[in-house]
Amino acid sequence: MLFVVKNSWALLFGMFLLMLGNGLQGTLLGVRGSIEGMSPQTMSWVMTGYFVGFLFGSQLAPNMIRRVGHVRVFAALGSLVSACLILYAAWTNPYFWFLLRVIVGFCFSGIYVVAESWLNDSSSNETRGQTLSAYLIVQMMGIVLAQAVLNIADPSGYVLFIIISVVVSLSFAPILLSVSPAPQFQTSKRMTLSQLWSISPLGVVGQFFLGAIFAALFGMASVYGTERGLSVKDISLFVASIYFGGMILQYPIGWISDRMDRRVLIFIVCTIGTIFSFGANLFDNFIWLLIVAFIIGGVSNPLYSLYIAYTNDYLEHDDMASASGGLIFLTGVGAIFGPSIVGWLLDVFGAESYFWFIGTIMAIMASYALYRMTQTSSTAVQDTSAYAPVTPASTPIAIEFAQEYAIEMALEEEETNNV
Repeated sequence: MLFVVKNSWALLFGMFLLMLGNGLQGTLLGVRGSIEGMSPQTMSWVMTGYFVGFLFGSQLAPNMIRRVGHVRVFAALGSLVSACLILYAAWTNPYFWFLLRVIVGFCFSGIYVVAESWLNDSSSNETRGQTLSAYLIVQMMGIVLAQAVLNIADPSGYVLFIIISVVVSLSFAPILLSVSPAPQFQTSKRMTLSQLWSISPLGVVGQFFLGAIFAALFGMASVYGTERGLSVKDISLFVASIYFGGMILQYPIGWISDRMDRRVLIFIVCTIGTIFSFGANLFDNFIWLLIVAFIIGGVSNPLYSLYIAYTNDYLEHDDMASASGGLIFLTGVGAIFGPSIVGWLLDVFGAESYFWFIGTIMAIMASYALYRMTQTSSTAVQDTSAYAPVTPASTPIAIEFAQEYAIEMALEEEETNNV
């Protein structure tokens, strides 16, 4: 790990700053929207804009890079992001904010594709696993620290928006100054939804509903906090707990998934999420709220990788990357619908409905995993693919990066078993 950090520190530091800026903008907008008198329903479709832009960006960015190259795409999208982050404070209008969120989501998707391409190109077969781990840790650390930055200045002013813009602008310098010549860019063709369904109905259904949960957790958490009457400090701690749980529990759940029937683990993880979600409103205690946020974030993030790994168990190595691209698309579609439903629930039923929504979706995923166990036999543990940790913020490039690592691990294990 130290070797990877030493050789890729500038690139990783640039990604850390990117996640710091992006992690702060969503929380800040949720708080600022409440200050400006925007209802949860209004903020829900404002937040949806990012997921719309990110989904389309992940589809169009590869073509942009092929046409004009990594550096030009990176610079152009980075300039747009910096401008949009400043403009949030210039005109606090929900329609304007929605448009900016679409642009920012689109741009960040392309920026991540470029940065992850360089990161992948800078790693070797020997360092791929460590590089992937370092990247995930940097992602989560940036988002968690972003919540602390929320307390630096008054969210009703301009300062925090300026800080976001400056941080994102600064992130481009270490990335552009440290990278090697632009790598060859290619992505696998995405599988059709019908093909994915025939291979893994559980993966298709799970990723779609998981997208709705991600949108609720990472798009509407600060809106929930304002509806509940939390202070800015408490909101920052609440959101940070969600991400921190995802960082801490990613690897233990991944380790377990390589040693048991993944459908059983999906059922267990979703059941835990259901219990804690429905139990979130039992106690009017902030410490309890942080525990719930940690657990729900901790089970939601690994589920993303778990569904991909489960689907890979039924694929040849050459098909894994293309299947993952389709699963990412399903997650993005689910994320578009999530905030709107949560916003309506908050408006009609109040803050308590936030965790009702998450618990209901978790229960649906747990029930469907249990149903699938009655329809097909399990894959032998020794025949399953390796679990490769990724996050919802990852683009198809990072997913393919992770798949390459998973394939290498599987081939090494096969060679060991044949000796």
